[in-house]
Amino acid sequence: MKRALALLAFLTGWLVLGAVPASAHVEIVSSAPGDGARLSAAPPLVAVTLSENIGIQPGSIKVVDLEGHQVDSGPVFQPGEVPEQVGVRLRPGLPDGSYLVEYAFVSADSHPVRGTFAFVVGTGPLVTSAGAVSAATGTDAVVDATSTAVRWLAYLGVVLLGGLAFVVLCRPAARTDRRARRLLTAGAGLVAVTTVAAFVLQGPYAAGRNLEAVFDTGLLADTLRVAYGKLLLLRLAAVAVLALLLPRLLRPDLPERLRSRYENLAVVTGFLVLLTFSATGHPVTDPVMFFSVSADLVHFGAIAVWAGGLIQLALCLHRPAEGEDLVPVATRFSRIAAGAVTAIAISGAVLALRIMPSVSSLWTTKFGLLVLLKVGGFALLLVVASRSRRVVHRSLAVPPSGTTTVTADLRRLRQAVAVEVLLSTVVLALAALLTVTPPGGG
Repeated sequence: MKRALALLAFLTGWLVLGAVPASAHVEIVSSAPGDGARLSAAPPLVAVTLSENIGIQPGSIKVVDLEGHQVDSGPVFQPGEVPEQVGVRLRPGLPDGSYLVEYAFVSADSHPVRGTFAFVVGTGPLVTSAGAVSAATGTDAVVDATSTAVRWLAYLGVVLLGGLAFVVLCRPAARTDRRARRLLTAGAGLVAVTTVAAFVLQGPYAAGRNLEAVFDTGLLADTLRVAYGKLLLLRLAAVAVLALLLPRLLRPDLPERLRSRYENLAVVTGFLVLLTFSATGHPVTDPVMFFSVSADLVHFGAIAVWAGGLIQLALCLHRPAEGEDLVPVATRFSRIAAGAVTAIAISGAVLALRIMPSVSSLWTTKFGLLVLLKVGGFALLLVVASRSRRVVHRSLAVPPSGTTTVTADLRRLRQAVAVEVLLSTVVLALAALLTVTPPGGG
């Protein structure tokens, strides 16, 4: 693990020296009329050009007068050939006065971006959002907290499912261990439940509504129209297939031909589950999406295999099967963990390089501070994992008669793995916070 720590230190320095500006959430590039424009006559429509093509989102643009009455008519549409430009028509014959344009778009990474701008028809005063009746432009605090909690639980579910690699590759005896099987089943159930929760929460989250709006059919339809909603349905279908595969894959008497087939199917469905996370987060805001999404897939997949294996290892160390030798199990997992740690470090550095807006944002923004905390937690995990690895190697060197030494080493290994599991939980919580924090946010 010393090499992994050195690699992490090198990549952190590379991040600080090589961070380049990257896009965050969708932004307004221009508008017609412009913010603060004074017009001699009311325009037929209001149009905005965005920094990315997010499609036509119903209800994303609204125009109100001084009394807060809506003066736009018809749905949001694409007024020209530019895919990033959307607009809404205004009612004909609008009187002179000040008008406020409210917009609420959902970025490709599923996060809402809201704001306002104003224009004047005639010679009257310009009234900004502070002086007009307008809809809420912020996310409801309870919905925001609930969404963050759901994301963390979704990550936990994927991590529990990641323990399947440990069962297949490191501890075949776990196929008949009810506790190990329950953890995998719990992981599949948790991913399914959180997927449904994320789907119903997205509408209120994007519209700035409270929890009472979770079953608003209009908001549910809006979520289904965007890529985020479709990817959530794909996640639900993939985890349902994986849940059906688990009891078959874990049968100890399964023929080798069927076992290989089920393992391949598990890899494919697991990849689809991971893809739905990577394709709905910050990586999709990268102009070169392929690199960031691929790095995120590797990053999250390696975390799931490592942390999921740690939970399964902690389980069998706490109460091993009768007559089971845990040293070979821990040794096999130690090799897998070393590869996973390297993948996590490299892919994490690539992600940060592609997503961080600038070097200074590491210490001047909430997103940057969360990244530093995550790196610090990961480094601490490596230190504890290094101790676990030394214990395993020492156990291998102990002769069969050294029962007392083996028992003491086993106790130390249990303690180290328990600490690793706790630290992994904290790192997952930081990852959940990162997904709901804009890279360029303060």
